[in-house]
Formats: sequence, structure tokens, C-alpha cells
Amino acid sequence: MTSEAAPDKEVFEKYYLSKPWLDNYEPETPREIEIPEKPLYTILDDSYNIARDHTALIFLGRRISYEELHHMSERFGYILQKKFGVEKGDKVALYLPNTPQFVIAYYGALKAGATVTPASPLYTGEELARQLNDSGAKVLVAIDLFTDNVEKAFKDSGVEKVIYTGIDDYLPGLKAFIYRTFMKKVKPPIDNRERFQFKKLLENESGTVDRPEIEPKEDLAALMYTGGTTGIPKGAMLTHYNLYSNILQIDAWLFRGRKKRDIFVGLLPWFHIYGQTAVMNFGIFSAGTIIVLPRLDIKELLKSIEKYRANVFHGVPTLYAYLINYKDIKKYDLTSIEACISGAAPLPVSVAEKFEEITGGKLREGYGLTETSPVTHVNPIYGKYKFGSIGLPVPNTIAAIADPEKDEFLPPGEVGELVVTGPQVMKGYYKREDENQKVFFEKYGYRWFRTGDMAKMDEEGYFYIVDRKKDLIKYKGYSVFPREVEEVLYRHEAVKEAAVIGVPHPEYGELVKAFIVLKDEYKGRVTAEDIINYAKQHLAPYKVPKEIEFRDDLPKSAVGKVLRRVLREEEMRKRGQA
Repeated sequence: MTSEAAPDKEVFEKYYLSKPWLDNYEPETPREIEIPEKPLYTILDDSYNIARDHTALIFLGRRISYEELHHMSERFGYILQKKFGVEKGDKVALYLPNTPQFVIAYYGALKAGATVTPASPLYTGEELARQLNDSGAKVLVAIDLFTDNVEKAFKDSGVEKVIYTGIDDYLPGLKAFIYRTFMKKVKPPIDNRERFQFKKLLENESGTVDRPEIEPKEDLAALMYTGGTTGIPKGAMLTHYNLYSNILQIDAWLFRGRKKRDIFVGLLPWFHIYGQTAVMNFGIFSAGTIIVLPRLDIKELLKSIEKYRANVFHGVPTLYAYLINYKDIKKYDLTSIEACISGAAPLPVSVAEKFEEITGGKLREGYGLTETSPVTHVNPIYGKYKFGSIGLPVPNTIAAIADPEKDEFLPPGEVGELVVTGPQVMKGYYKREDENQKVFFEKYGYRWFRTGDMAKMDEEGYFYIVDRKKDLIKYKGYSVFPREVEEVLYRHEAVKEAAVIGVPHPEYGELVKAFIVLKDEYKGRVTAEDIINYAKQHLAPYKVPKEIEFRDDLPKSAVGKVLRRVLREEEMRKRGQA
């Protein structure tokens, strides 16, 4: 061992391998947990076996029991295998909001041995097609509200079959009638060769899926698309073991293994790993009841919490801020709320304190990434909570601070890159070996994942994010990567140069702002509204720039690279936040 390496190993063993954070675990929280190698879908099997008559889902008044959910997922898996020829390892894409159909298709696909790849319903047809092509999805399950996007993606991708479904498919009788009569405007093309109807398939087909043998540590359960640490969306390969591990880690941390039939607020989108793991999968694992909410409607959300006495509520800071500022919030009884976790962005102290005052529940900040299934850190629910901290590493996880240039470990108090290792860390990026080499490194017998976030750890093992990935924009909890937006802007015929940054906003976190240099012949002829309208045709709403500033030139480095850092500094000075 070289003299340079010795201090590094000493730092690692003293401050990280020793897991100082364990001293601040709540007494009931296990320091380590056993993680069996089981297929992810067995969480539904287990809950069906112990709670078949219990309500699994409540969708706008419609109740679905574990028995119904189990049998519908079995039929869907059977249909994928026998009707569509889906085999182990094939990809099944879901382009759905939170609905019973999402849960049925998700577990049905897993039982058939397929890998699920959810896509945001906010995606344009162009964005959807890109994910379908990159993943190689064979079947797409899609909401009929966005038929135009689906048809464009179908035409531009290698998907073989589309299964359309509607919000009304699982609404209770009267609501379904009203929806079909007064609200449903889109009727997707159904030809029974390439396009099918979800509900009719389940009604007309019966059978039990043939479950192929699953190797939990090798076989993929989900291919989750993320910008990762570099920007352009790519698939994070999450195995059955990765996702099952994180469910057990959440159980050990939040509930300390207790067996209680919790009632979950199912508002966080399930196409995102946070909602998928912490709400949908964990709710099913615990044989709880999930109140399924397809979109944010504050009144419907508050009525549902009050009516069904929801006690577990995961969200993002902007959602909690909306709630505490809602003028009629005191009209609702929210005292059933016990535990809430906030993720995706920093949680303001004032928001947490006000929410706890209103509900009497505990709101704690946590941290995670798509690549880590997602949870790596959470503040204790009833133990020592440090505001501004992302908390402590969850069981079976080692987190550390490393020098991003040399991958050497740094002692408490020093700022470096947050790196993690644990059973929830992804297998890697799909078909992106070059990216895998950038984000993983091996050291002292562990495989470390570089999060791309600059952070520090204190002496008690609490971690703090000091600065997000330099270019990542957080708008309402959504991640927006400037490069993706810039590529769309550059395709506009009038745009000569473009740079995108996030600018601070008190309610939304950050707004997407674009700096544009127009080609000479278009100067004075193209407006900010023109640019925004163009972006709307190619980007999901949360990625569309909210502010446009035209400039004669952009700051650049000596080699001609546009310096977003300089633009951010200028904006901070302009807004008095330098």
C-alpha cells in the first residue's frame, strides 16, 4: 500500500465503514436487515394470501380488493404471454397516470417475466418514441387521453402492440357514465391486430400466467428512464432484488417492521421511481390500502385524506407548500396523518413546521435517486431530525464523501461528491457502458455509485447536500436537464445559440430560463412566445422554458463552450441573491 493510499483507507474505515450514523438510529430500527432473493411480484402474492378481502386500491370511490388485483394481474400476464408473445426479458411500456390499470399491468408484466418501463404521461409523442426505441419495448399500455401522442410514438418506434385504456375503465358506475357521456372526447383506433382495449382483453381472456424462473439479482424488474448525472435520458436497470431491497429498507426505517394496514395517499406519480417504490410497491407489500389519485386536485386530495383517514403521505416540497397555503385547508380533518417523507428537492423548514402543525404528523426530508431504487437516506421519524439534512443512510447502505477528481474519501465536514453502495443500487445504465464506467468505481471491496451531488457528512453521520448537480434544474420536484431543452431549441430555424439554466422561484423551486441568440435574419421577427410555443410541441410541460431572454451573444470559455455558470451568477446578482 502506498503512503498516499494509507490515509484514504484510514478515513474510509474510521468514518464510513464504521457507520457512525447507526448511533442515531431509532432504537426500534434494525441496523441490518435480511433481504431474500425473491421476484418483486411476490409482494402481491404475499398480500393476496394474507389479505385477499382487504381493499388494495380506492380509485375515485371504486374499491379493488387484493383478490381482484391478484386475479386481474394474473390475466394480464397471461394475455401478454399467450396473445402477444411476450417472453422473459421483453420490455412492456406503461404510458399511464396513477390508475388501477398501472398496478394491474405492472405486476402482470412482472409475472410474465417482462421488464416494465414506465413513461411520463406528460411526454410528447417524440419523447415517448425515444424511450420506446431505446428500451426496445414490445408492448405499450397507454391512456387514451393522449391518443395523438401514442399514435405518433407507435408510428416512430418498434412497438408491436398498443393496449389502450381509459380513466373510466375502473371508475364506479355513475362516475364512469358521467365521464363517458360528458367528458370523454377521444376514441382511439381499435383494430384487434395492433391496437386493443385493456378492459375488454381482461373481460374476454382468462388464464393463469406461466411464471418463468427469475434470478432476482440479475433479471430486470424495471427500466426507469432518467437524466442520471449527465442529462440525456437513459434507462436505469433496476433488478427485482434492487427494488425488493428498497421496500424492505423503507419498511425497516419508517415502520420498523410493524404489520399495520396503513392507508397511503397515492398521488406521487408511479412512472417516477419515488412514487412507484415508496407508495405503490410499498403499499402493496404492506397489504395496505392505496388511495389512487391520477392528478393533483387539492380539494379531492384533502377530501380523500379526511374520508379514508390516510396516515402515510409521501410528497415533494412544492406539494406540501401548496397544501399549507390552501385557503380552505382548515376545513378538513387531516389528523389521521402520521408519517410523511419529502423528497426530490430541499424541504424548507417553515413548510415542514407548518404542515406538522396542521396535521400533527411527522414530515421528514429524505434523499434518493432513480439509480438507487430510490431511497438511500432519510431523517428519523421520531428520533433526532436535523433540518437541512437529508438524514442518515438506511439499513444495509454505506454512504461516503469522496473527492470527485481522485475518488479518495474525505473526513466529516469536508465537501465532496456523495457516493453510495448498497443492495438498492442499480445494475447499471441500459446499453450505456461508457456511462457506467463514469458513474461506478470499485474501492476497498465495494462498488460505489457516484451520485453527482456535492455533499458533506457531520460527525454524527447526518448528510447534507451542499450543491446539486451544477446544471440540474428542479421545477416542482421534476428534474429538467438543460442539454435536452437546448437540443430542442437549437432545432428552431431562428435559433443560433441557446443556453438553459434554472432561476430561483419561491414556490416552484426553480424556473426554466432560456437565453437565445437569434440568427441575424430573424432578429426582431421572432418573439419569446414563438420560442415557448415551439418548445411546447417537443417537450413535456415541466421542461418548457418559462422565461426567454434574447442576447447578442453568450458567455463562452476559451475553447468556445457556453458557460452556464456565468449566466447563473448573473441571474443571482440580478435577483439580489448573489
